[in-house]
Parts: sequence; C-alpha cells; structure tokens
Amino acid sequence: MRLAAVAFLCLVAPSGAQTEDSRQKLVAYLDGLGLQKLEARKQAVAAIRTSAEADKRKAANRATVLRLIGGLPERRGAVAVKEFGVVPGDGFRVEKIAYQSLPGFWVTADVFVPATGSGPFPAVVVTPGHETTSKTTGYDYAFGVNLARNGVVTLVYDPMGQGERLQYYDPEKKTSQVGGPTAEHSQANVAALVVGDTIARYMLNDAMRAVDYLTARKDVDGGRIGALGCSGGGTDTAYFAALDDRVKVAGSACYITSFEELLPSRAGVQEAEQSIPHFIEEGLDFADWVEMAAPKPYAIISTTGDMFPFEGARQTYEEARRIYGLYGAEDGLQWITGPGGHANLFPIGPAILAFFTKHLKGSEPNPAWTPVRPSDPGQLICTPTGQVSTALDSRPISAIMRERADAIQPPRLDGASLRREVRALAGITAQPGAPPPPVESLGSEPREGYRVEQLSMDGVAMLLAVPEGGGTKEAVLVLAAEPREELERLAKSGHVVLALEPRPWPGGAESAKAPLLGNFNLLGLRAFLVGRTLVGLRVDDAIRAMDWLCARKDVDRGKIGAYGEGPQAVVLLHAALLDTRIGAVTLENGLVSYRMIAETPLHRNASEVLVPGALRKYDLKDLAAAIGPRKVTVLHPLDATGAAAGQ
Repeated sequence: MRLAAVAFLCLVAPSGAQTEDSRQKLVAYLDGLGLQKLEARKQAVAAIRTSAEADKRKAANRATVLRLIGGLPERRGAVAVKEFGVVPGDGFRVEKIAYQSLPGFWVTADVFVPATGSGPFPAVVVTPGHETTSKTTGYDYAFGVNLARNGVVTLVYDPMGQGERLQYYDPEKKTSQVGGPTAEHSQANVAALVVGDTIARYMLNDAMRAVDYLTARKDVDGGRIGALGCSGGGTDTAYFAALDDRVKVAGSACYITSFEELLPSRAGVQEAEQSIPHFIEEGLDFADWVEMAAPKPYAIISTTGDMFPFEGARQTYEEARRIYGLYGAEDGLQWITGPGGHANLFPIGPAILAFFTKHLKGSEPNPAWTPVRPSDPGQLICTPTGQVSTALDSRPISAIMRERADAIQPPRLDGASLRREVRALAGITAQPGAPPPPVESLGSEPREGYRVEQLSMDGVAMLLAVPEGGGTKEAVLVLAAEPREELERLAKSGHVVLALEPRPWPGGAESAKAPLLGNFNLLGLRAFLVGRTLVGLRVDDAIRAMDWLCARKDVDRGKIGAYGEGPQAVVLLHAALLDTRIGAVTLENGLVSYRMIAETPLHRNASEVLVPGALRKYDLKDLAAAIGPRKVTVLHPLDATGAAAGQ
C-alpha cells in the first residue's frame, strides 16, 4: 500500500512543549543508562588498591578503546616528508613541512626549532583545537615559540578538516563544502562509523606519525616526547597520551571533565571524535584517559568558565590522583587552572610551559614566557595553495572510507545470526510478544465512517484510525515523520491504522554544527555512547506499538501490514526483520544501502539512520531479503545524498 505525504487529517499536532518534553525524556533515558554504567565504573575503580591492579585495568581499557575506534592503521617505514621553507624568528625558526600519515594522506605542520644549541632536544607535539585557522591560532603559536625558546622542538600540525587540510574543500569558493571543523569531522565520522571505525582512529594516527617524524630527526631526543592540545586538540592529546607510550609528558587543556557533569550540562555531547560509540557502555569515563597514561607526568588544564564543566575536571583529577599515588607518582599529576572561558590559555601559559620544561628538561620552575601572537599568520602556511588537496593532491578521508568499505567482506549470516547481530549493533531491546505497553488517550474525533484517536505511548505520539463496524479487521502500522492523507482512505476501506511518530520529532537545532547531517546528529552521538542508536530506539517503539496493536480485539493479527517513509523506512526494515507479526512491508523514500554512505562524500541526513559497524555484518538489502517470503515493496528509493536511486 502506498501512502502519500501530507497532513495528519488536520488533527492538532503535538505542541512545542510536548515535542520538547519528548526529546527531554529521551535524553534523560539515555543519560540514565550512562549514569548507571558510570556508577558501576566508580565502584570498580575504587576497588583498585595496587599499581598491578591499575596496570591490569589500564591494559584492558587500552584494548577496549582500540577495539571501539577500529584499531590503528598499520605504520610502515619512514615518514614521507615535503619541506616548504623556513621562517626565522627571535630565538627560534619555523620549518614548514608536510608529512604523510597514510599513503597519499598529507598532514601540514609548523616545526618550531630552538635557534641555539644543536640538540638533541626534547620535543612536543601540539594539536590545535577546532579552529578554522588551526595551527596559526594564537595560543598554539605562542606555545610553539615559547617551548622553542626554552630548548624544546615543537611540532604544531593541522588536524584533519582544519587549516590546510579541509577534506571537503571547494577550490572555487576556497572554503569547505560542509561547514566548519565540527562539520568536517562529523561528515567524515558518519562514513567511518558505518564501516566500524571512528575518525578518532585517523586523528590519533596523525599524531603518532608526527612522533615517527620527530624521532627520525637528529636534533630530537626520541626518549623525551611530549603532547599538548586544547579543546578538540585536548581530546586528541588525551587519546594520544593514553595509547602511545612514546609520549612521556602530556597536557590536555579544556577537555578533561566527567560524563556525570557533561551529559546534563548545557554543552552536552559535543563532537564526532569525542563521542566514541559504546564508550560509556563499556564502563569508561574521562578519567580513564588520564589513568591509561599513568604514571607519566600529566597536566589536566582547565578554565573555570569552560563549557567542559570545571567540576567534572575536579572529579577526574581527584580520582586520577589516587591512581597516580599507587605508582608513587602522585606529584606527577598536576591540575593547572585559570580564569575565563573555553580555551583561555594565555593567563595560564607560564604554568603550562613550566610543567613541560620541568618534566622534559628538568629546568628551573619559572621559564621565560611571552604571550606572543603571529604578526603574519600567512607566513605559517606550508603549501603554495594553502590546501593539501590542491597543492599535494592529498587523498580526502572519504576516499579512505571507500577503501575501508571495499575491504569489508561481511559474513553470510543465517536468519537467527542476522537477527542477533542487528539487535546487538542497533541496540534493540524490545522483544515481540511482550505484554502491551500502557497507552494514554489524548482525545478522539469522529469522522465519516471511522474515528481518529490521538494517543501517547510513554511520550511517543500515535494516531489511531478505527473504522465503524464490528469484527476483526486488517491493520496497517505507519512509521513516518509526517502525517498521511491515505490514513483516511485506509480507514474508510476498513483498515485499522496506527501511525507512529518517530521519537523524538521534530529534530533539534543540531544542523547548526553540521548542516548536511540534519537535526539528529548530536542526539545520535549521545545514544552511541551508551550502546543505543536512534534506529534501535525507534525499532523498540515499533515493536511495542505492534504489541499494543496485536492486543486489540478488532485487529486480525495475521493481516497486519506496515509502511515506512524516509528515515523510518530504515527503521521498518529492522523492525520487520525482528517482528514476524509484521506482514507485507512498503518502503518509500528510504535509503537503499549503508554502503552508499561510505561511497558518497557529501551524504545528507545519514546520522538519523546510522548503525555503527553495520557494514561489517549486513546492509539494508540483506534485511529486505531476510524478511521474505513476506512481500517487500520499495517506492522511490534514495541514495545517500537524498536523490533518486535505481531500484
């Protein structure tokens, strides 16, 4: 049966307050799952009494993190490097380079080298925050200058999607096609997630290859390597320091907090690489990044007015300090704090510099610090065109994702195995045939030949159309974001029709950060952290709605069809696989395959239908085939850009 997309029979739509309440309830549910895991984690950490026990947890957590991000790319041989000249400075020089972190995948970097002495010097890898200007940002430049003047080689590089490394660069407009750094990261992360990776895998590898480059230099002491970053760079630095033992000293600024404080905060879930699927579900928190680095000297760097809650940083510091104490290294963990908002590092620059010079050089406690900014940021640009894509023909991350997808050979799963994998990957918990859920009636309106009732299933909005007359009737479950005009036709033709609104609806204002990903991206990331997905949550709703529909005396349980439109078509595919009470299935304006997401750089609204790691086990066509012998009708299929696709 085909349903056209128009209004819900002119019934009053849920109010803005109701819609917001639905979203808040879902966020509260997800956060509640997270807090349960975090409480269990606290107890596990509190039980650690020796450094041997801390080592055991550290090793297990490292293995878990590597599994969650998709492992690390294999690093072979010397790093390929291109040089682009030298900029002289007062007490330092800047060598402008690019290095390959993967074949054909170039990273631009400024290397600040002390003007006096021949080394070998200690070195620090500095990862900038989510700034379009990236390595030319003021505080990154200031740390490069001040560390070099104090005898430390400092490499400041452009993270993926920033500075000279835009992955979706438009050479005509000379800007990103998808938005700022957060949009660049988010766009790339969706494709990474569908193949079972995260972009953290690639950002971490960029930093590790920077160490490979530095340790190959004759003027660098490979046994004295540090890592420093702020905001998004603080994220990458936390990962880097936890997973690379060559990093001997670390400072993560304006990132470290606790999920207990972050989840309910105004900032909430922030960014693609900061939201590793299953991270909280696996019993991990921010403190684990610090504790995985123990007992190396570590600075948690916080500003009191940061969007990453200051109280969470205090909680992490106190917990990690006890773990450091088990190693006899309590003094090696330092909490450097200062006034102001996010990334306000200049007031605490002297303390940060002193921390690094002390632990890398054993220097005096008050090294010279100058709050310097670049007088001509353009001099720090490495490539002739200002972009690796045009100057070096650097491969975009989307090409790497296509290769990763092509390399996957999913197993041929029987029906039971496929259902098991779908449940696990999508985080689906509802089991068909459970007692019907409580449903609240919010009002009813008579129509010619039928009545329409507005319902709420634990905050999920539903409309029920019931024809006049007794006896059992065929039924249709409708999964769609917008109401349908054929609800009336179906009811008049004698069908009981239950229309289920996706939870929550409409989406939030999340497209402001990543316009092409739509209004559910950050909510999806929040769900991923606790092992859930929007697809899975909505499948749960569909199965529970089927439980309620099948319990009605006026419904013929053997004749229930279903219709899914847009993103809800993907939900229906998953639901019909798991719930055989759903008979004939009609899909309209739905995504054809997950593989298209990995193959299409500028995919749109994909975050709403995403199941991380799906391609390692199945694609949407596999679900459609497994639903047989029940009939599946596909109308107007779409590719990953939202355009018409072939049947």
